[in-house]
Amino acid sequence: MRKTGQLILLGIISSFTFLISSFGASPRPNVVFIFADDMSYETIGAAGMLDIDTPNLDRLVENGASFTHAYNMGAWGGAVCAASRSMLNSGRFVWQAQSGVKSGVKSKSMWSQRMQDAGYQTYMTGKWHVPGVEPETLFNIAKNVRGGMPKDFRNKGSADGTKPKGYGYDRPKDEEDYLNGWKPWDTTNGGFWEGGTHWSEVVANDSVEFLDAAAKEDKPFFMYLAFNASHDPRQSPKEYIDRYPLDRIELPENFLPQYPYADKVCGLGLRDEKLMPYPRTEFAVKVHRQEYFALITHMDDQIGRIFQALEKTGKADNTYIVFTADHGLACGHHGFSGKQNMYDHSVRVPFLVVGPDVKPGVKIDAPIYLQDVMATSLELAGASVDGVDFKSLLPLLRGEADEHYPEIYGAYMNKQRMITKGDWKFIYYPTANVERLFNLTKDPNEMNDLAGNPEYAAQLSRMRGELTALSKELDDPLMKKSAKKKK
Repeated sequence: MRKTGQLILLGIISSFTFLISSFGASPRPNVVFIFADDMSYETIGAAGMLDIDTPNLDRLVENGASFTHAYNMGAWGGAVCAASRSMLNSGRFVWQAQSGVKSGVKSKSMWSQRMQDAGYQTYMTGKWHVPGVEPETLFNIAKNVRGGMPKDFRNKGSADGTKPKGYGYDRPKDEEDYLNGWKPWDTTNGGFWEGGTHWSEVVANDSVEFLDAAAKEDKPFFMYLAFNASHDPRQSPKEYIDRYPLDRIELPENFLPQYPYADKVCGLGLRDEKLMPYPRTEFAVKVHRQEYFALITHMDDQIGRIFQALEKTGKADNTYIVFTADHGLACGHHGFSGKQNMYDHSVRVPFLVVGPDVKPGVKIDAPIYLQDVMATSLELAGASVDGVDFKSLLPLLRGEADEHYPEIYGAYMNKQRMITKGDWKFIYYPTANVERLFNLTKDPNEMNDLAGNPEYAAQLSRMRGELTALSKELDDPLMKKSAKKKK
């Protein structure tokens, strides 16, 4: 069955590959935006970084463009996804996104509304988590809208009291604890199983239903398909867990039992960090990565079903598919469990594009923000980009440019700041008064901190200055506080 799906997907993308018509010949292509949650850039099998099965996403890599350095800009709170999605749908940079959502709703200039104004039928299913607005007011159709994360017994405990509140956190302490504890395939735990059908399957079911109807319409469509996967609780059918025995899972090279500044830069009591016990152990990290990979592979199979339905519409040759995620995830890297840090595993995401004029097998290394997809789709649709901070990727996709942003900014609350420029990354922890400096070309796993090395004092100073200038440009509230203190 899976092989059949892969062959069908290959057929879809072959039709893209051999298309010689340009965007000019089809002024209003369809746009299918597929959005994952908590999915690091390394978790695509074709990227060759991890032993993970993602055959349908691999076809996008092979037959479209892969942006190798796509970033999320940051967050003002622990729910990084809420900030990411607010930026995505309002088009505003991180420190303007909250007000941007409010003003965007008022002026009817949110992403989907702009696509509607350009004549698109807009459709949404799955995770929303944009505070301040409901998708039913923005899309022509919004179905099975989900909250920030699936709730399971860890949040509320079981009604009969056999599974107390907190069940599923701080696990597994050892093999016996695992055998007697929470299981990702146990449907009585709720979470992704709430309602009787796994939520990833619901997104695929909804998408197939919409595409069957869209096949009969002439109007171009914009689909916003948002999986809750691969966010915790990382639940999937047992057959997917079984595909990842622990001896298949490798411990991250930059594994640490505990990050040295974790208490000050995100907090040991942060919900995401409480998923694994402290200190981190090889066994606990491997179990969590097993469940992470399994949920991603299960999602990949559902994405294959969406591709199959798209092919049946007869409209695949005039459709752009974009796949990305709202942010990455540590899941054992650097002693972290969550995404509330400035390391690449948590700020970088996969970003894949297939479409009528996208060359197959292209890798684009220019740094981008994942939210650039909004401006890109608006340009494809001929819609207004007034007031959008992010930039269209079409010049990069068409080979008309090889640079996009001169540097990449990152932030987490008032606790972390980051700038990535060229080979270098500089991280600053205001609450810990700590600086870190990494050469990403020589040290891609960010293990060799050069901030204290006298040889790199000049580079450290340059990066510090670059971050200060960029923070001012982006109206960083931390800079305002600093300015007030100086007064």
